[in-house]
Amino acid sequence: MNTHAPILNVKASLCIAAAAACALLSGSIQASEQMVAVSFTVKATGLDLSQPTGARTLYTRLQSAARFVCGNHSRVGLLPDPNFAVCYERALGEAVRSVNKPQLTWVYLGSHTLPDAAARGIEVPVIMAAK
Repeated sequence: MNTHAPILNVKASLCIAAAAACALLSGSIQASEQMVAVSFTVKATGLDLSQPTGARTLYTRLQSAARFVCGNHSRVGLLPDPNFAVCYERALGEAVRSVNKPQLTWVYLGSHTLPDAAARGIEVPVIMAAK
């Protein structure tokens, strides 16, 4: 592949998002319970994120990863996240923010609003915000 292209790894974002969701949603957790962060590595190797096709492919991978870390199937022996939708949106938004590529932001804005992006710290180029 192209040896000059950076390999994007959004594992940290999804891990942080899952940990934050657990911390925020834990509420009245008992002392005997332990918090566990669930993460998933998403690779963009071979994708050209300056092109819409590459950005859409990565976005689909990020959506799948967010479903995986927030869903029940990745939590063998663990309680499911009490609010899947909040965890999913946080994980997806954090991942898009961490990648910080305009085409990926454009794909995100296809199903989310500018306030959604702002709430997740996603930088929206001025030309996108004007449309």
